[in-house]
Amino acid sequence: MLEQGTISIHTENIFPIIKKSLYSDHQIFLRELVSNAVDAIQKLKMVSRAGDYAGDIGEPEIELAIDKDKKTLSISDNGIGMTADEVKKYINQVAFSSAEEFIHKYEGKSDQPIIGHFGLGFYSSFMVAQKVEIDTLSYQEGAQAVHWSCDGSPAFTLEESSRTTRGTTIILSLQGEEEEFLESARIKNLVKTYCDFLPVPIKLDGEVINKQKAPWRESPSNLTQEDYLEFYRYLYPFQEEPLLWVHLNTDYPFIINGILYFPKMRPDVDVTKGQIKLFCNQVFVSDNCEEIIPQFLMPMRGVIDSTDIPLNVSRSALQGDRTVRRIGDYIAKKVGDRLKELFRDNREQYISAWKDLGTFVKFGVLNDEKFKKQIEDIIVFRTTAKLTEKVAAETPVVEVQSSDGDAWQDVTPSPSSDSAPSAPYTTLKEYLERNKERNENRVFYSTDEATQSTYIELHKNQGLEVLFMDSFIDTHFINFLEREYQDVKFTRVDSDLDNTLLEQDKDKEIVDPKTNKTRSETIKELFEKSLNKPKLNIRTEALKSDDPQGTPPAIVLLPEILRRLREMNAMMQQGTAEFPEDHILLVNTAHPLIQNLANLNQGSIIQGDGESSTNQLVNLICQHVYDLALMSQKGFDAEGMKSFVERSNDVLTKLTEQASK
Repeated sequence: MLEQGTISIHTENIFPIIKKSLYSDHQIFLRELVSNAVDAIQKLKMVSRAGDYAGDIGEPEIELAIDKDKKTLSISDNGIGMTADEVKKYINQVAFSSAEEFIHKYEGKSDQPIIGHFGLGFYSSFMVAQKVEIDTLSYQEGAQAVHWSCDGSPAFTLEESSRTTRGTTIILSLQGEEEEFLESARIKNLVKTYCDFLPVPIKLDGEVINKQKAPWRESPSNLTQEDYLEFYRYLYPFQEEPLLWVHLNTDYPFIINGILYFPKMRPDVDVTKGQIKLFCNQVFVSDNCEEIIPQFLMPMRGVIDSTDIPLNVSRSALQGDRTVRRIGDYIAKKVGDRLKELFRDNREQYISAWKDLGTFVKFGVLNDEKFKKQIEDIIVFRTTAKLTEKVAAETPVVEVQSSDGDAWQDVTPSPSSDSAPSAPYTTLKEYLERNKERNENRVFYSTDEATQSTYIELHKNQGLEVLFMDSFIDTHFINFLEREYQDVKFTRVDSDLDNTLLEQDKDKEIVDPKTNKTRSETIKELFEKSLNKPKLNIRTEALKSDDPQGTPPAIVLLPEILRRLREMNAMMQQGTAEFPEDHILLVNTAHPLIQNLANLNQGSIIQGDGESSTNQLVNLICQHVYDLALMSQKGFDAEGMKSFVERSNDVLTKLTEQASK
């Protein structure tokens, strides 16, 4: 026996700490041991290039072996190996990292980084093993193979070994409750999770079980569009193709490699949960990138790999500091730069992706001042204006950041010239410039194209352009726009009607000598009497149109301030906004139905019977016109809908009675 002693540590409680506290997840022991094996292989390459080893390094590989009878799991490599003195130094002295010392000595001698920097990874094996053994032979000429063994106490043994092949084997005698790691399927799953992209073949039962190639480490010029798509499908199977992606490949101001994808948004996606995978030297660390990625980019997917991101000892969490925040700002800036370039150089593609990109962009503008300043001029809105833009076919775009001059490159084929037209989009500045002569500093917008279609058509027919702000985030975004453009008035199409939409010749209305009232005044009184709603403000206006029959007989208007107060109260109370009693019913006096109703009412007065069947029909029609106007504002509750159906049946009954006489 070469030596017998105790491991050099500051406290004898180190192993309970390692087992229960240092590492948050037992299964990461395999990640740590395989990472160490890769390091051993990279170290051998480094000493060979430095001329310190003249032998054949062979084909690098890591072999995993399961022995169910002995209940052992082994991890073997054909790397640099260790001498007895190195075992004493790097294994017996807990937390003394051989990686740090080795990097300093052989800096610049390898194209692959050394993974380990903590010196504690090996000891994660004691979370699952009741005994750990090391059998190793150094690359050094004349070295003696050695065997190290420890049962999880500070005591160890170190003796000579009969091993004849260069490299190291770690043998874990698993604890009874950890025998799941004797199953091949479990080991394959762990390798795929943590070690899939390590640049060394990892074998189990003679089969290579890792991909080895890390696309984000490749030069963008070496990757095709299909390579990017295949990688996305591998990371996120059964998902729709991404919209576009950004390949980060830079060493200034930080060393960051990665591929970030903009996915198509789905209703079931939790936008607060990160989808980006964090790697360190091609070793998977975490799905948790919240500390790195700004919140508004959380829905993005892909991979970030950086040695400049400070991790805690277990690599399971980030250490929050200025570096992390600066890296987050850097990533956000690069994303913003790419979006601006895409908007400038390929607006068709930008617009085709906006339905999904818009959520990222608007959320970022609301939450990040730097990002807002970057992209505030490329926020677009769907519009009713007849523009001439076309949208490219939805082919994902490859966007890469080259290491040469830190410049962006677009390596995607140009879209075909016969791409199909889409609904036009515009920026707010373009809208204001286009409409400054007709309605300067006034923006008309819609939040629900279906229910507000009547109001939209009224504006379109009179040449007023309407913007659609109908995503779930736009309720907050409109408030932001009003703060940014304080000299601009934002008006929802159903809050009030611009004078352009109304006939302006009320003074020319004929006064009935019998009642001394105009037609408009008579109609207003008729509706006030029929509806009997003291809080309802009834206005009579003639909507301007070349086809009065094509306009609505009446519309409900909800003043902008009143509507917003209602929505704010509903949000604060976490409930549904009830339709307020204080609203406006605008009766369209130019519509044939309203004119016929006035004539019908006049006939009932001549008969002198206020309760005649004609008078009852007039009242029912007034109610029906009001109900139809309410429906466009979703103003019905369950009881209101029941009453509407009953009144509709009454109207039809009365009309059929009149027709049958």
